[in-house]
Amino acid sequence: MKLRSPMPELSGATEWLNGQVTKEELVGNKPTLIHFWSVSCHLCKEAMPQVNEFRDNYKDKLNVVAVHMPRSEDDLNMECINKTASEHDITQPIFIDNEHKLTDAFENQYVPAYYVFDAEGNLRHFQAGGSGMKMLEKRVNRVLGESEK
Repeated sequence: MKLRSPMPELSGATEWLNGQVTKEELVGNKPTLIHFWSVSCHLCKEAMPQVNEFRDNYKDKLNVVAVHMPRSEDDLNMECINKTASEHDITQPIFIDNEHKLTDAFENQYVPAYYVFDAEGNLRHFQAGGSGMKMLEKRVNRVLGESEK
């Protein structure tokens, strides 16, 4: 996905956990962080406390949506996904992407992966991998600063 691209529709989920959201609900009110993760991804689990801290610290200014992207057949187990989400305090809506429909719409190949959209729904930052949370925070703050003007 190229920078400034519009957010894809959040359609094609095999299931939603913690409530469902639509693109229409996200775009127009505040910036959005969409993060891809997988139950089999060690780095995802390591980064989750920081993602949750983001979610909690910016709850009034930033939408946060998780996308579970399976990397193998084992990752399709909903019981395991539910258990991992609970253990890692993932309380934001989780799009279960067992058919890779959203993964393909985002052209995403990585977990963890982070996409920051501005309030108008345009991609402003993309980052993959477990490190670089400081950079992610900088980018989120920049987008938040713009939306408050």
